[in-house]
Amino acid sequence: MKPTLPELAPLRMDAVVNFASHKYWGVSDPVRFRALLDEARSLVTSGHFLGDNLFTWGRNNSLFEDGPFRAAWEGNIQNDADHAIAWRRYILACAGFHCVQLEGDFVECGVYTGTGIKTVMDYLGGPAFPKTYWGFDTFDYNPVPGHKFEGQEEGFHQKVQSRFAQYPQVRLIKGFIPDSFAQGCPDKVAYLHIDLNNAAGELAALEVLFDRVVPGGMVVMDDYEWAGTYRPQKQQEDPWFAARGYRIFPLPTGQGFLIKR
Repeated sequence: MKPTLPELAPLRMDAVVNFASHKYWGVSDPVRFRALLDEARSLVTSGHFLGDNLFTWGRNNSLFEDGPFRAAWEGNIQNDADHAIAWRRYILACAGFHCVQLEGDFVECGVYTGTGIKTVMDYLGGPAFPKTYWGFDTFDYNPVPGHKFEGQEEGFHQKVQSRFAQYPQVRLIKGFIPDSFAQGCPDKVAYLHIDLNNAAGELAALEVLFDRVVPGGMVVMDDYEWAGTYRPQKQQEDPWFAARGYRIFPLPTGQGFLIKR
């Protein structure tokens, strides 16, 4: 079935959207930092984006002028982080726009509340999304020390599943990667989003799934360009991809991506 793709409205030339969210990480004095950034925003040209450890200005902020995306993003905000990481979500939506036109299913490793999956699906048809979308996660617990997120307790898997009651094409598989792939896993993958917060789990997912990504398919690594706690991802994933003749594109959002040959 040929997908119905969202269209961009004619671009207004008389205004640029600004965005600010004071949700960021790694700040020692949040009150002073917020005041300084608010002052900085008053000193720069229009088209600024602030949030998710990213401050830019003089940008089109295309995500906010894409009406179907903005509706999908706003309609799925469940917490401050979902609001702040709008640009990251748009990277996923644009990757989805490309990949929904290819052969193969969609896969996300590291689902949490399911907002990433649902935003992409709502952007590309909602309940009419034309592909199977697989989500792999431990859901009820977090296997990464120090990374438990709010709500990760017994019954969380069912709670996330309830968000997709009207989306029969979603398969949420509970378990530890890669063992959980035995419960079901697509042979062909058009879109692969990995957000497991640890290098070992991400490499385990890649070992199984990367060869299944079809030519032209996209792989998005959520943590790749984040330093600090997540720097081991880059340390271990760079040689893994280099051995296969690939180099990840680092993005200022903290993500990394590549297109499969």
